Amino acid sequence: MPENVAENTAWLTIPELVDALGESPGRIRRLIDEHHLIGSRRNGAFAVPSVFVVDGRPLSSLRGTVIALKDAGFTDDEAIDWLLSEEDTLGRTPIAALLDGHKSEVRRIARTLA
Repeated sequence: MPENVAENTAWLTIPELVDALGESPGRIRRLIDEHHLIGSRRNGAFAVPSVFVVDGRPLSSLRGTVIALKDAGFTDDEAIDWLLSEEDTLGRTPIAALLDGHKSEVRRIARTLA
C-alpha cells in the first residue's frame, strides 16, 4: 500500500474504540475476533482504521468483505491495505465503495483475488 494512504488514515486503539463504540474492551475484542472489525499492530499498539467505524458502529458490510479476503488468503494487514488502496476495477478504494453501499461489487472483486 502506498505510504501516504496509511499515513493519512486515522487509527483507533482499543481504548479509543471503547469510547467510539460505547462497548467494553472485551466486546471490542469479540468484534475483532468475529471480523466485524479488523486491525493491525503496524504502528505499535493494536489499532483499527477509523473509517471502519460509522455512526458509532462497525461498518455493517465490512465483516463479509473481511471474511471473503481471509478466504482468499489475505492476512489482516493485507486485507486492510487492499481496503484502503485504490482498486482500478472499482475506480476508487474498496472501503469507499463499501461506504457507498456497493458491497456486492467489492466482494465479487475480493473473491477473484484468491
